[in-house]
Amino acid sequence: MSAVSRRLGEERPHRRHHRGRRATMLIDTFDRVATDLRVSLTDKCNLRCTYCMPEEGLQWLGKSELLSDDEIVRLIRIAVTGLGITEVRFTGGEPLLRPGLVSIVEQCAALTPRPRMSLTTNGIGLKRTAAALKAAGLDRVNVSLDTLRPDVFKTLTRRDRHQDVLEGLEAAREAGLTPVKVNSVLMPGLNDDEAPELLAWAVANDYELRFIEQMPLDAQHGWKRDGMITAGDILASLRTRFTLTAEGDEARGSAPAERWTVDGGPHQVGVIASVTRPFCRACDRTRLTADGQIRTCLFAREETDLRSALRSDAPDAEIAQLWKVAMWGKKAGSGLDDPSFLQPDRPMSAIGG
Repeated sequence: MSAVSRRLGEERPHRRHHRGRRATMLIDTFDRVATDLRVSLTDKCNLRCTYCMPEEGLQWLGKSELLSDDEIVRLIRIAVTGLGITEVRFTGGEPLLRPGLVSIVEQCAALTPRPRMSLTTNGIGLKRTAAALKAAGLDRVNVSLDTLRPDVFKTLTRRDRHQDVLEGLEAAREAGLTPVKVNSVLMPGLNDDEAPELLAWAVANDYELRFIEQMPLDAQHGWKRDGMITAGDILASLRTRFTLTAEGDEARGSAPAERWTVDGGPHQVGVIASVTRPFCRACDRTRLTADGQIRTCLFAREETDLRSALRSDAPDAEIAQLWKVAMWGKKAGSGLDDPSFLQPDRPMSAIGG
């Protein structure tokens, strides 16, 4: 049993039958309630980041395997109106490659209650879509950018699109998709010296920077714990240039990022330490893949099929029950701190961030 599992097991309260509103929640056996839904719209991507997939790409899902726009909207409606979901994050692959994205956002914005909606993207298509997404009802974006150096960007992503990402970030800010958050992964020997430079740039441009530890979700299964840049490494590097003041756990809530105020404020920087400082005990997420599978954890090796239920004309109540049963089986932790941890078969691009 992992350390996280033991800790949660010790704190697990005596169970009673859930009545009333709790019976409609996505709740697990450790009393965690999922209110944040991550929806992958496609497994395809127009970058080939070295820590995610091989240069030649992957075997993408076929059109018939993907959920249709209507199926995606239906599942989000069930989650929002019947299962207590209050936030929806659209992910991929690269979600801007989904032709029906703007329409999906618009339909979800019309739901009652209206969920808060965000998008995680590599930013390449944001320059042309930011205004339309804002008009459709999208609230904000997270943009992945690992380096400020065009040559390093080309090495990391195997594409010469650095300027497109910078212009996409500017377009998102101008469209009001704020706060604009920037996600950065540091890789040994490539950009591991850029943490202070990235933070200075983010502060100057009014972006919220989040460093993310490299996770074992690459298609090549080449991740090695002893080769990753840890949260401790990142913070030590930042402190060579900035004064960081830790935000309390109470203010953090269920957010995956630990946050620090930079030089007294108002700007902050975050670190998502999924490997070295897992935050499983406060997790409030559930995940829907582009082919209609529910995943209770980013690192889960089990999935629950909702696509088959959709396509067999199952009623909303039956689909909601499948979802609730899936969440009831959520494990205490990711298992990353367990020596027996096995990497999921699906890579990040096929799961959704």
